[in-house]
Amino acid sequence: MVDYTKFPRHKILCVDMKSFYASISAVMMGLDPLECYLAVVGSTERQGSVVLAASPKLKQNFKIKTGSRLFEIPNDSRIHIVNPKMDTFINVSTKITQLFYRYVPECDVHTYSIDESFLKVDGVMRMWNSVEEIAEHIQDAIMREFGLPCTIGIGDNMLISKLALDLESKKAPNGIVRWRYEDIPEKLWPVRPISKMWGIGRRMEQNLNRMGIYTVGALAKYSLESLEKKFGVMGNQIYHHAWGIDLSEIGAPVLQGQVSFGKSQILLRDYTTKEEIKAVILEICEEVAKRTRDHNKVGRTISLGIGYSKEEYGGGFHRSKTIESPTNITMDIYNTCIELFNTFYQHKTVRSVSVTLSKIEEDANQQLTLFDERGLEKKRQLGYVMDGIRNKYGSKSLLRAISYTKGGTALYRANLTGGHKS
Repeated sequence: MVDYTKFPRHKILCVDMKSFYASISAVMMGLDPLECYLAVVGSTERQGSVVLAASPKLKQNFKIKTGSRLFEIPNDSRIHIVNPKMDTFINVSTKITQLFYRYVPECDVHTYSIDESFLKVDGVMRMWNSVEEIAEHIQDAIMREFGLPCTIGIGDNMLISKLALDLESKKAPNGIVRWRYEDIPEKLWPVRPISKMWGIGRRMEQNLNRMGIYTVGALAKYSLESLEKKFGVMGNQIYHHAWGIDLSEIGAPVLQGQVSFGKSQILLRDYTTKEEIKAVILEICEEVAKRTRDHNKVGRTISLGIGYSKEEYGGGFHRSKTIESPTNITMDIYNTCIELFNTFYQHKTVRSVSVTLSKIEEDANQQLTLFDERGLEKKRQLGYVMDGIRNKYGSKSLLRAISYTKGGTALYRANLTGGHKS
């Protein structure tokens, strides 16, 4: 058993805006976000466009959710289908964050995503009768000033507040739920499938299932030594998360440390030729390399994911290769991806591509070789110079020639905000 007295107890709120994009769109149209049927899609002009957000009633009554396709939405006069207004969404998100500053200092707010934030309220509790009271005030203020509903999880740390939010708050009458360390065995351990727990994806779930672990409780009771041997640092992390233990501080990610940099893209159409697919892979490698350089990191393991079209009955592959020297050079990443692509591609129609760089290290720690025959240092420096130009003049100020070909997507995406129309 874990002795919870050895761990700090904070009062952390995890505030989640309910169906954020759909709710804002509903308010802009004079509709009730909780009662209307509304979907925000990537583009109303493409039947295969992805649903970015659906109002609660649309989810409940029509089973349309984030990730559904436009053609799956019934032809019903009650349903409103709209394009995203990304500039508006970002502006509202910023204003909601500014609202949080009325309740707690800026240093005690961590914006986790455009529609979700963590607030540490320990320092202001003398002004309130309970942590539930301040949560209710924040919830009421957001509804009163923006007309937007939200749910709030309250926990002894950031992880527990997030778990309370995801697993129970949406079912609570007022959308506010508090969990303590002592609630973990009763409320978290029965969770199944295990991927319902925040921080555990489908691939990790499959690995755990093969080890006979099907519930969070089974994970908590498994041998820590065996988990660390199998998964390394991640094994230690998921074990302690199963006990509700997290030492993250506000202002830092819930998962300590950046473990990977990646980019995935659902293509605007089916890609059938190798040349077009490779063009997209190169564009994505460029973005992944830039993100890595932006953090002054390098990576050693390169992963390529290819998803086949529904016309090919889905499927695909996800393969990785670890290289000898860590890198953040675009062409190093690309050449490894092409090696994986040529090995595992089955000549099917492609609809999605993903590239990930992991086993991250500090770029500053890399040792230069005396004989740099491949000119790696010049390539590395060139990457940083190109990043500087793009950061100053915009992403489309410097594009590779393939971005102007039929298969390229970077030029189109450069005109989007947050990946969507502004």
